[in-house]
Amino acid sequence: MAARRAGAEGHSFDCDPQSVACTGELRRRYFPNDPLWTIDLGSVLDTEYLSSIGEYDVVYCWGVLHHTGAMWQALENVVGLVSDGGVLLVAIYNDQGKMSRRWKAIKRFYNRSSEPVQVLLEASVCVMTWWRRWLKDLLHLRPSESWRSAGRSRGMSALSDVRDWVGGYPFEVAKPEQIFNFYRQRGFLLERMRTQAGDLGCNEFVFSKPRRPPTSYPL
Repeated sequence: MAARRAGAEGHSFDCDPQSVACTGELRRRYFPNDPLWTIDLGSVLDTEYLSSIGEYDVVYCWGVLHHTGAMWQALENVVGLVSDGGVLLVAIYNDQGKMSRRWKAIKRFYNRSSEPVQVLLEASVCVMTWWRRWLKDLLHLRPSESWRSAGRSRGMSALSDVRDWVGGYPFEVAKPEQIFNFYRQRGFLLERMRTQAGDLGCNEFVFSKPRRPPTSYPL
């Protein structure tokens, strides 16, 4: 929707029917009957589907490829979607070593657990990730201020954010240099990067794909 508001043509796809339906509702509300915004049910792991949708000047894949269960294949598959002279924007969870492996085990356990166990895990993660901010708010006599503001800034409640994190499985990670080297080997140039400096969250990258020189020149 942001791309359409900026005047660009858009092609959105996701493998989750509910996400596709949500995007379709946004188009219905703000760009009804818009022929320049295509919305599909499709997977980034489906190479036949990807080959059918063409190339694009901007490919935006923000914080999703590490949830496919085949992150490196997904990172490979988006290469062919970027047109010559285009840009690729990706965000991938930072590899924290042992900490990332522990989170992966927690996420896998959460998704295999009964609802009461999931609620208990959600509460535990809430306390583990929020107690410092709760204490700070309490000391400033503004209890729950961070909790409420987090919901506004993320577009969902803080509790939904916790569920999104602890339930986000499959879960894969990479070090910044791994992503950089991966796309450099495929001819991309790194334009911008923001890392988590060893912390939790996504490292963010903007790559450009150089234009190819013409194979022949007019006489």
